[in-house]
Amino acid sequence: MHEIGRRAVHVSGTGLPVAYLAGFVTYQQFRWLFLFGAVVALALEAVRLFVGLDWRLYDALTREYEQDNLAGYALYMIGATAVAFAFEPQVALPAILMLTIADPLSGLLGSGELRTAKEASVLAITFLVCFAIATPFVPLVPALFGAFAATLADGVKPVLWGYVIDDNLTIPVAAAVAIAAGLAVVG
Repeated sequence: MHEIGRRAVHVSGTGLPVAYLAGFVTYQQFRWLFLFGAVVALALEAVRLFVGLDWRLYDALTREYEQDNLAGYALYMIGATAVAFAFEPQVALPAILMLTIADPLSGLLGSGELRTAKEASVLAITFLVCFAIATPFVPLVPALFGAFAATLADGVKPVLWGYVIDDNLTIPVAAAVAIAAGLAVVG
């Protein structure tokens, strides 16, 4: 149940891109809403890490390695906000949707265990889902670049100085940079 709750929180992040696509918010509002979410997440994390906020919700939705470090939801908001501000919708939206849709699916398929790399079958499905997410937004080559980068960011969890580099931060950033590079290649 722990992993399903984490994945549900992930998927809930799809709401803001959908609100933009449906015309409920402008792209500028979209950006500011992400920034607001990131500021709130960082404030909550500051209280949790430095003051000692101990909510049962945190225990249920964070992993052991997040107990003394920034939790995944804060990194999620930081990565998505950076992408929203650095790129236009054509690039930012598929990158963020790869985080909100493909990553939780990959997590469920990969059993939610922390490993240095995921199984090949899980990576293949992740790639296909990321590619499907990108194709409505960009041509084939940028979609392939973005899907590959997001899959790599999702599938490999580097550990630096004992700190796991969380894919909630790396998926949207890697995907957006790769999609932008792909757009530059195709002109």
